[in-house]
Amino acid sequence: MNKLWAGRYEQETAKLADDFNSSIGFDSRMFREDITGSMAHAAMLGAKGIITQDEAAQLIDGLQGILEDLQSGALAIDPGAEDIHMFVEQVLTSRLGDVGKKLHTARSRNDQVALDFRLYLRGEIDELTEATKALVRVLTDKAEAYKAAIMPGYTHLQRAQPITFGHQLMAYVFMLLRDLGRLSDCRRRLNVSPIGCCALAGTTYDTDREMEAKALGFDGVCLNSIDGVSDRDFAVELCAAACTEMMHLSRLAEELILWSSWEFQFIELPDAYTTGSSIMPQKKNPDMAELVRGKTGRVYGDLMGILTVLKGLPLAYNKDMQEDKEGVFDAVDTLKSCLHVMAGMLPGMKARTDKMRKAALEGFINATDLADYLVDKGLPFRSAYKISGNLVAACIRSGNTLESLSLEDYRAASPLIGEDVYKAIDLDACVKRRTSLGGTAVPSVEKQITAARGELMKL
Repeated sequence: MNKLWAGRYEQETAKLADDFNSSIGFDSRMFREDITGSMAHAAMLGAKGIITQDEAAQLIDGLQGILEDLQSGALAIDPGAEDIHMFVEQVLTSRLGDVGKKLHTARSRNDQVALDFRLYLRGEIDELTEATKALVRVLTDKAEAYKAAIMPGYTHLQRAQPITFGHQLMAYVFMLLRDLGRLSDCRRRLNVSPIGCCALAGTTYDTDREMEAKALGFDGVCLNSIDGVSDRDFAVELCAAACTEMMHLSRLAEELILWSSWEFQFIELPDAYTTGSSIMPQKKNPDMAELVRGKTGRVYGDLMGILTVLKGLPLAYNKDMQEDKEGVFDAVDTLKSCLHVMAGMLPGMKARTDKMRKAALEGFINATDLADYLVDKGLPFRSAYKISGNLVAACIRSGNTLESLSLEDYRAASPLIGEDVYKAIDLDACVKRRTSLGGTAVPSVEKQITAARGELMKL
């Protein structure tokens, strides 16, 4: 294809330089946004009398035809084109002649690419939002199903206190709800139009930027033309939001991996989302969860990539900014695929509630409840804590649990302890008493579920 900018040049661009300079290999995914943006631009040019209404109509019809041909496969994107913007304009000009050459009036590729990027990522944020909501629904449903299933809660990966599996799953629900908030914030700041900023200084034509912005669903326009073409904060912010959400998915994936291991046996993942071994027939590997955990690193790298590209750039546009897209596209694609996999896998996850309860019975996770029992009898907490700790140590030496310790042993530790101690340290009672807001008691988990579902309806 002939270069649209070739007028000033006497030499052809070297093939190696052409290939190095080209972005069609990755920005072609924005063809819909490029054409939609150009249709709004043509309509504005016609409305303002910069071109005739008939010319505007020809441009819009021509662009619509290109869009339909690309979507149907009747037209293929030329991999030899420099970028998607030039490809569309050159096809338009080949079909309409001189009228096609009028489309680029009062704009530059600098504001055009910024517009396409914003439009594309806005759509991707909407898809990520829906995928995140779907995963929230799955986790909330699972939490409701297992709201009374007792398991050990952990700190330092050591059994700590009794909780329910539903309570544990709701922790991830609230992480993902915050992720939805970050995506919403990012979309709001992204949703301002740069079109009309032109190369960097605006234009001498009497344009109507607000008209174009409204037609394309933007909330407003960039108020500084230099900032409009050089701003990529929205891409950085989306990558950062993706990193945070991937971190949450990775933490969930890590727990699924642990819980499904033979050492825990708390859950069983569905066959459709696990793999076997080529040599060990007994294996059931949680590969999908492991890949989610592993892919988190590449999204972190995508964020660091765009931050590094932007950190030393003088205003306004620089060719370095062509490097803004591949990393962001990768971050979005990766997060989206991980969300879909998680939402597909978790409905078939089965909890081994017997194994969870057995583990809860073996880890002295009711030791805090024993201390609280003594506090209710009048002891200061620190004194009660020490007595409870001494009793745990005695149990470890003798091979007992707190439940199997004799009343005589309890009374030897403190005369305040009576027969009601066994009721106080019963696992079900321990969970039932944790009724504080956000706690693990079933009514509290039910409130969390109701709150999460209500929040989801607002988003």
